[in-house]
Amino acid sequence: MKRLVVGMLAHVDSGKTTLTEALLFTAGEIRKLGRVDHADAFLDTDEIERSRGITVFAKQAVLRLAEAELTLLDTPGHADLASETERALDALDYAVLVISAADGVRGHTETLWRLLKKHRTPTFIFINKMDRPDADAAKLLALVREKLSDCCVDFGSASLADDLAMCDETLMEDLLSLGSVPDADVVTAIARRRVFPCFFGSALKLEGIDALLAALEKYTREPPRMESFGARVFKIGEDAQGTRLTYLALTGGSLKVKTALSGVGQDGERWTEKADQLRIYSGTKYALEEEVFPGQIAAITGLTKTRPGEGLGVQPPSDAPTLEPVMSCAVLLPEGDDPHAALAKLRRLEEEEPMLRLTWDGADIRVSLMGQVQLEVIKAIVKRRFGMDVDFGPARVVYKETIARAVEGVGHYEPLRHYAEVHLRMEPGERGSGLVFASDCRTDDLDLNWQRLILTHLAEKTHVGVLTGAPITDMKITLVSGRAHLKHTEGGDFRQATYRAVRQGLRLAGTVLLEPWYDFTLEVPQGSVGRAMSDIQRMCGRFGAPETEGETAVLRGSVPAATSGDYRRDVLAYTAGRGSFTCVFRGYEPCHNADEVVAASGYDPDSDVENTADSVFCAHGAGFVVRWDAVYSHMHIPAEKDRKALEPAAADLLRDRAAAYCDSLARDKELLAIFERTYGPVKYDLRRALAPGGEAAMRRAKAAPDLREYLLVDGYNIIFAWDDLRALAADSMEAARSSLINLMCNYQGVRRCELILVFDAYRVHGGRGSVERVHNINVVYTREAETADMYIEKVAHGLGERRRVRVATSDGLEQLIVLGQGARRISAEAFRAEVDETMRAIRDYLAKMQ
Repeated sequence: MKRLVVGMLAHVDSGKTTLTEALLFTAGEIRKLGRVDHADAFLDTDEIERSRGITVFAKQAVLRLAEAELTLLDTPGHADLASETERALDALDYAVLVISAADGVRGHTETLWRLLKKHRTPTFIFINKMDRPDADAAKLLALVREKLSDCCVDFGSASLADDLAMCDETLMEDLLSLGSVPDADVVTAIARRRVFPCFFGSALKLEGIDALLAALEKYTREPPRMESFGARVFKIGEDAQGTRLTYLALTGGSLKVKTALSGVGQDGERWTEKADQLRIYSGTKYALEEEVFPGQIAAITGLTKTRPGEGLGVQPPSDAPTLEPVMSCAVLLPEGDDPHAALAKLRRLEEEEPMLRLTWDGADIRVSLMGQVQLEVIKAIVKRRFGMDVDFGPARVVYKETIARAVEGVGHYEPLRHYAEVHLRMEPGERGSGLVFASDCRTDDLDLNWQRLILTHLAEKTHVGVLTGAPITDMKITLVSGRAHLKHTEGGDFRQATYRAVRQGLRLAGTVLLEPWYDFTLEVPQGSVGRAMSDIQRMCGRFGAPETEGETAVLRGSVPAATSGDYRRDVLAYTAGRGSFTCVFRGYEPCHNADEVVAASGYDPDSDVENTADSVFCAHGAGFVVRWDAVYSHMHIPAEKDRKALEPAAADLLRDRAAAYCDSLARDKELLAIFERTYGPVKYDLRRALAPGGEAAMRRAKAAPDLREYLLVDGYNIIFAWDDLRALAADSMEAARSSLINLMCNYQGVRRCELILVFDAYRVHGGRGSVERVHNINVVYTREAETADMYIEKVAHGLGERRRVRVATSDGLEQLIVLGQGARRISAEAFRAEVDETMRAIRDYLAKMQ
């Protein structure tokens, strides 16, 4: 039996919850048909929902059919509560979009359609309230096709096959070759969002319900599921006893009770907690399960660190939300209430609704809100859960800032016994792109673990601009270089350097103030169109030529959120209730009155000590601060443009090394001749092996050759042959050894050879020698009185008869000896060229994965 999560979405008052009720009743899951206006709907069970007559919280109900188990997820329809709806989309396999025959396609309906497209959710459409006397199915279908998609198809039409064929090439080929359209191909077309089935009916009168249920069973399929456990957290809530619940949709594998789950918290620290209970809710009741599967929604107890949008197991996290609050308000506490205690309580609400974005500036607690309805809902929740009678101050627009031009931001943090330096390439992004973080830093310059830490620090904080202190957005920030100290660098050092680098780049390049804009549709009687156009101009909006629909004039355009305010009420007043003003969030654009807003904010970036752009350096045993506009001359790493100027010389050096490596075979032949003149012929046919294609011919001649390559590396010889490791060893031999081990692990991961790294321990009194498996290589420490040369000669002799063996060393005598054991030698210089080439391949691969 297939399991699917099906979301119910609609503009407010379209009859979505009534349709959900009708589906459950028709399928036999509930015995009584409840109604929203009677406050007895199966899913609208919260007091707030019943008092207001709208869905406030996403809730689920299980619906069982003969060949499918559907989890219906009823979502809020009001635009002010759309953030809850958007989070629910992460859990869906399919969606049912409900459209009212009375209202048609409204602004929020189009917003939901765009969200479904972004999430690539296959969608069925149910046009409700067709029992109205003025409902016209043909006109409504034409409107839906005009506003949403040409591929919205009436599945009750006599011309269904022809309509389907017009939407998909495969279906067209089916119709032409078979004379019909197979159900399996229709299922595929729906799953790929090439066809959107449309149904007509009345949920209140149970009309069209059977057809929709049959279609959900017949024309759906389970999406591909991962074998390993994966799940996406889409909601955090509490039950009636105050137990924290993590709602997640499984995307792969399964989840058993008491399984230990892991993730990364907002502080960047990993957490591991057990899933104590697995609850499958249907309305207010739930069943405890031992195991849950993809296509089900489970409420988990025992998890305290989860957050909406987080991915668990193999599931990646969700994308950044599209819908954002555009207003913020101060929370007005009852007189005498402790603001710190109140903030701690409100943080619990923020876990459930991350878009609240609570801030505390030392004087006020501020929350971000989508609109008046959400504000009233928050007030009711705070009263019920915490017993606090809070109010809210006047709403203010939520501004943002973005960088004005591309720049390299740098940060250095080096008080005594600390060290970190970070260089970031900061570039403007497309409007609406948000913040994008990437790395273009070589692991030769900065270890991969430090790079990951820097990217974590970039993402963990709300970085603010330099004009008003508003959050930054629409930027790409790329790590291009950095430096750590072997002894003195700690994780917190890179946090400080990263924050300072972001801030320094913003100060250097300057920022642009952005404000939220709406796309609007303004419908007024034709006699009021002049007033309407004047109002939009006064609000600094823009619009196209008026359209005429009967006696109504329609204006479409965009307007700043800051100026539109309560214009909806004004429209109702001057049109005597015959006009309407609907808005859809458009995005952030340059502020129309930036100078005025900046002046009113009173923000001083130099006084913002929490977001300093200055760097800290160290001299004579003490740290000192260097201003952001003077730090470049103090930095320990050259700027990116200076490093690029050196790249041609580096490329020439690499080509020289490659040429030297290509000559190594010829030098091997010379060494062989010397060996044979001195010691006589060797057992291993090196002359044949050194000939073009020789080794391949010899392998074919063997009965069962070992085709793996064995690479023996003389550790200390390499350390003192490579300049960077030799310099490192002068300070700490342990550090040089660790660095070489890391390089060899990376080398082996790409080259896939059997790598044995040998270190001398012959002077260690009583040393018995050891072989350690470090990640993917073997590290050998020789025993007392045994040199690395002796060990390598012994191993090369044992391996060289039937295996491909190479020895990396700069010791000329050792190179000569290993040739006599049937091994190939590679000089330290040529080996370094191979390692550098491998590291470059790793960097290229990581860059492609960004």
